[in-house]
Amino acid sequence: MIEPNLPDLSVGKQCALLSISRSSFYYEPKGESEMNRDLMRLIDKQFLETPFYGVRQIWHLRNDDHVVNEKRIRRLMRLMGLMPIYQKPNTSRAAKGHKIYPYLLRGLRVDRPNQVWCADITYLPMRRGFLYLVAIMDWHTRKVLAWRISNTLEAGFCADALNEAIHKFGAPDIMNTDQVAQFTSFAWTDRLRRSNVRISMDGKGRFLDNIFVERLWRSLKYECVYLHAWETGSEAKSGIRKWIDFYNQKRPHSALGGKPPAVIYWQRNETTQPDQQVQRLA
Repeated sequence: MIEPNLPDLSVGKQCALLSISRSSFYYEPKGESEMNRDLMRLIDKQFLETPFYGVRQIWHLRNDDHVVNEKRIRRLMRLMGLMPIYQKPNTSRAAKGHKIYPYLLRGLRVDRPNQVWCADITYLPMRRGFLYLVAIMDWHTRKVLAWRISNTLEAGFCADALNEAIHKFGAPDIMNTDQVAQFTSFAWTDRLRRSNVRISMDGKGRFLDNIFVERLWRSLKYECVYLHAWETGSEAKSGIRKWIDFYNQKRPHSALGGKPPAVIYWQRNETTQPDQQVQRLA
């Protein structure tokens, strides 16, 4: 927006034209402190073990090296996008003005690929910061259909992953998510409506509906993320891509008779093409 090297228009004049202070142009955000980043890693590991823990339970697990108050734990969990999955009177709320859709999976038998998809967002610790990862999964086969990494929780990266999944694999009958703002946003829901996908959202008491993606996050983090200290987003993206390819193509899954998700997906899906062929067509 502001070009510092314009010969005829100084930075100060450009800032004045845009009605912003000159100091705000030179300001560089400091990000989280090393202590807070360490806390976020500890919170993330504990949350994988006990996703039903809220702020107070996490706070009581602090040790002598991390003596902090409950307010800081709450802020960091909010920053990480973590929401405990216990039953509670009010589930996570959508942004103001966003529509909440009914839950459609009650009593439904999911027995084929592309019948139901699900999606979720998780936090990725880095050496000097953190990123967010969204994944779209086929409910029946547990195959990861698309994913994206972002440095913010804006809805755009979720919509990009959804567009890729539909482009490569066709649209599902139903998409199920929780009620967070990214999945109630216009960019997300409009793409689903235009693809004639029925939208389902977890409601009160449906705290186990995200269990498949939660298991994916646990495996990803313990088998990949926590074994590395990525410096850049490109390093993180490369590492995540390798692991998801391994998960889809080679990692045995107990619920699938010891076979990888992609093998079962293509065996039971007669209307789409294998990953490699779809990528050539994309």
